[in-house]
Amino acid sequence: MSTTTQDEGSRRDFLYVATGAVGAVTVGAAVWPLIDQMNPSASVLALATIDIDLTQLEQGQQITVKWRGKPVFVRYRTPAEIEAARNTPLSALPDRNARTGNNPSADASDENRALGENGEYVVMMGVCTHLGCVPLGEQGDFGGWFCPCHGSHYDTSGRIRKGPAPENLPIPELAFDGSTVTLLEQYKA
Repeated sequence: MSTTTQDEGSRRDFLYVATGAVGAVTVGAAVWPLIDQMNPSASVLALATIDIDLTQLEQGQQITVKWRGKPVFVRYRTPAEIEAARNTPLSALPDRNARTGNNPSADASDENRALGENGEYVVMMGVCTHLGCVPLGEQGDFGGWFCPCHGSHYDTSGRIRKGPAPENLPIPELAFDGSTVTLLEQYKA
């Protein structure tokens, strides 16, 4: 084999490699904006953690706040509501899992779903676990929430009691200091 043939072969190999490398960089540069636009926007990241001031609530009052594009129910329960929820045996519940972000393996007893010294606060995602509707507060057969779309009834602890919904209203991971609830970004829906 002559030196000219070897030189042509190595030049050809170099051109193939160089062309492939330039093509790969060009494709990467063209695709990167498409991939980067799938990252959450600054406004979504800002809503990843929010604080809810509970001192503004009066006993028996419920508010709904928006977090990560979804409603969150916050309720300051009356002693009668707490007593009714605590007197409900686990055997009467269709879903016996608490569905809390802080303790996923806990049972659905009211003590595991409520906040406060006496369980006076409940904080949960306000999306029906049947088809994603938003239940109405202080309604239904158990005084909690009622989803009029398909007839799911939740009690004052947000546990499904009657209807087609398969699970309790989920409680996101949160921090509670007695007067403020902080919803943390780890919640996945």
